[in-house]
Amino acid sequence: MGYPKDLLSTRAVVKPGLWAVIPKEGLVNNVVPEIEGCKVSIVASPKMGAGFVQYIIDAGKGGGTKGLFGTEPDIETFIYIVDGEVDITVEGKTYAMKNGGYAFAPAGTGLGFQAVSFQAKILLYKQVFIPYKDLKPYVVTGNIEEVPFRIYDEMSNVHIKDFLPVDDVAFDMNMHILSFEPGGCHPFVETHVQEHGAYILSGEGMYLMDDTWLGIKKEDFMWFGPYCPQCAYGVGREPFAYIYSKDCNRDVIL
Repeated sequence: MGYPKDLLSTRAVVKPGLWAVIPKEGLVNNVVPEIEGCKVSIVASPKMGAGFVQYIIDAGKGGGTKGLFGTEPDIETFIYIVDGEVDITVEGKTYAMKNGGYAFAPAGTGLGFQAVSFQAKILLYKQVFIPYKDLKPYVVTGNIEEVPFRIYDEMSNVHIKDFLPVDDVAFDMNMHILSFEPGGCHPFVETHVQEHGAYILSGEGMYLMDDTWLGIKKEDFMWFGPYCPQCAYGVGREPFAYIYSKDCNRDVIL
């Protein structure tokens, strides 16, 4: 990185237990023993108040997991390929994936990945699975670029895609891509029990987090805690789009 060329500054804002914005420029490398040949940044964890762990990974060719990641009996995992070519292994089967590829591994299954291209950018996610009766989620793989957008809340300038089944209560989480055309916005300020981790895939937006409006752009990461008021406007010249996590299909545990 070398010597700074100006006064040190950042757009990062972290409000533990409430919300956070972490720009690309502030990411640092974390050593995760199960992963090698990669720059791994842990951008969400219980240390900030999140109920999950999320990683942004820059992998060199051949970089990836040593064996499987997330094999603990109560841990479910999800992986998304932002850019590059990556082999992903789930339940003994290896899938050759590229931009938009993803995989969900149920609790105790774990997954492995290895970069095939010279460079690859990967999002990795894990959380504790909350079972419902005897229902069991299952492995899901695919490429989100092959999934059509649908109109979001009856607004033709906002669209959404779902990674996992939205009507199967065996799943206690989902991932979505939400995309705002310039000028598009949420229909109202959302305030809900679910928390989100969001990675910006394209464009720029103005985002309300609690009582603060901030400019957000491609490659930023955001975290919203439960009941944090939130909404966005898409600005700029291209769609403001992000992939985000959501806990769902469960009552609150007392």
